[in-house]
Amino acid sequence: MTTTIDKTNPTAILLMHCPDKPGLIALVTDFINTNGGNIVYLDQHVDRIEGVFFMRVEWELEHFVIHRDKIEEYFSTLYAKKYEITYRLYFSDYAPKMAIFVSKMSHCIYDLLARFIAGEWNVHIPVIISNHPDLESVAKRFGIEFHCIPITKENKAEQEAIEHELLQKHKIDFIVLARYMQVVSEDFINKYPNKIINIHHSFLPAFVGAKPYHAAFERGVKLIGATSHYVTTDLDAGPIIEQDITRISHKDTVETLVHKGRDLEKIVLSRAVEKHIDRKVLTYKNKTVLFN
Repeated sequence: MTTTIDKTNPTAILLMHCPDKPGLIALVTDFINTNGGNIVYLDQHVDRIEGVFFMRVEWELEHFVIHRDKIEEYFSTLYAKKYEITYRLYFSDYAPKMAIFVSKMSHCIYDLLARFIAGEWNVHIPVIISNHPDLESVAKRFGIEFHCIPITKENKAEQEAIEHELLQKHKIDFIVLARYMQVVSEDFINKYPNKIINIHHSFLPAFVGAKPYHAAFERGVKLIGATSHYVTTDLDAGPIIEQDITRISHKDTVETLVHKGRDLEKIVLSRAVEKHIDRKVLTYKNKTVLFN
C-alpha cells in the first residue's frame, strides 16, 4: 500500500554545509537561476562558533536546463570541491522507502501508519520487522509485509544479517524504531548512518531502568518528555531531531503518566519522521540543523 505521489511538478532539494564565507547564498542561487530554475524554498543558518554555513534550497525542475541526472556532477565540479561543500541532492517525486521495526507496544506504529494511510507523507512502507509476533495483525490490517525475527545474544549477528537482507531486498532508504526494544549492533548501525530514527522517553529529571514511569511517579516529577534522534553507536546519544514535554501534577497516577508519555512519544516520533521525509534535517557532527 502506498501514498499518492504528485510527479507533475517535481523539485530538486539541496542540503549543504561548508566553511562560512561571504557570497555563498548568491553562489548557489546564481547556479539555479542561471540554469532556469525557479527557487521555491530557501533557508540558511550560520554557526558562528564553528564557522559553518548551512543551507536548504529547493527549486522547480520544469525549466531547469541541466538534466536531473547531471545536476550533482555539475554542482560538484563547479562549486563543491572549490568551496569545500558537503551536500546531498534529493528530488521531491522520489518517495523514500521506510521500514518500521517494532516489538510489542503499538502506540507509535499505529500513529505512523495512520499518517501514511491518510496520505500525509510522500513515503513507501514495504516491510515491518519485529522481534515478537504480537503486532503481525497490525501489519496485515494495513496490507504491509511482516517478518518476525526473534533476537537473542547468541543469534544477534545471524538475525541482523537476515534483517539487512530484507532491507536490501526492499531497497529501504531509512528505518524507524517504533518502540523496538532491542539494542541495534554497531555493525548494523554503520550500514545506515543517520538513517535509523529512534524514540525514547526523556524524563526531566531522567530516570533509567525497566519502569521509568513508576520511578518518575515516586519522585513526583512535574515534567515528562520524549526525544527522537538518529541512532549512533553511542547508545541513545545520537543527533536529536525532535523533542517535547508535557506537564505532570500531583493528581497524576502511574497510569496517566504512561498514557501521557505514550501520547508524547508517538507525536514526537512522527514529527521527526516527517522532517526526515521532507529532507529538512541536516546533521553535522552530533547535532542537527532543522529547517522550517
